[in-house]
Amino acid sequence: MQSSKIRFQNKSKKRWPIIVIIIAGIILIITPTVWLGLHNWNLDESLIALNLDQSDKEPVDADPEPQEKPEQIPDSEDKETAPAEKPGKTETPTETEKPEESKESPTPPVEKPADNTIYIPNQVLPTSPTVKEGIILANKQNPLPSNYNKGEDPKARAAFEEMAAAARLDGFEIVAFSTFRSFERQESLYTQYVAKDGQEAADRYSARPGYSEHQTGLAFDIGEKNFEQHWASSSFGDTPAGKWVAQNAHLYGFILRYPLGKEQVTGYMHESWHFRYVGVEPATDMYTHKQTLEEYLGL
Repeated sequence: MQSSKIRFQNKSKKRWPIIVIIIAGIILIITPTVWLGLHNWNLDESLIALNLDQSDKEPVDADPEPQEKPEQIPDSEDKETAPAEKPGKTETPTETEKPEESKESPTPPVEKPADNTIYIPNQVLPTSPTVKEGIILANKQNPLPSNYNKGEDPKARAAFEEMAAAARLDGFEIVAFSTFRSFERQESLYTQYVAKDGQEAADRYSARPGYSEHQTGLAFDIGEKNFEQHWASSSFGDTPAGKWVAQNAHLYGFILRYPLGKEQVTGYMHESWHFRYVGVEPATDMYTHKQTLEEYLGL
């Protein structure tokens, strides 16, 4: 009896390892199957859940930098096609929403220099002359078109001949030794003066091409016959003939264009020989009030 009990115990001890192995095998087979089933039979998801994925693999929500930046959409297209709100994107404000300082400032207008002796920098010649109160302007702020080429004004010539006839009665033989000059002629003269005296000095007594009153055909340089040494010289104003013209020119519609002491107003140094036809009434008004053309027109 005792010996059979011992045999039974020995047999049981031999069977336990086999039973344990069988049970472990069943568990090893069933467990992965059940785990995969719980993760939709997806091996990657099962490995991620077990934290057994490769350590050098990018996270699922990573946003790697693209190899090439996408082409930027112009504002107008962006506003038309973009939704009202985009997560993570700052919307560009519309024109009405932009702060005042962000708007592009308009190009400021060219300002006239306070000193009339200075040309407006980079000024473009106009396509038509500036006319104020019926008077054509030609000074350092009001140029003429380069193709303005009407020649000597007939009314101005007739007025000069009438004045010359009156001067002869008083014993003076006055002549107009220079009247109309084309743009090209003035360009040639100005270039010579600059080469001779330098631009700063030349700008005091000679107009740049397009800025000369002679191009209007209304400017007359006056001198006395047989006294050519005073032509185009300040000394003409000291001669009897020069004084006569200065005192009587307005009666025929002419003004002394560049009086002494008015350089800052007219833009040019005193020229006792340079007279400009403007008509009898304006000329008489300017003469009476001792005004230059710029002062008369309020320029």
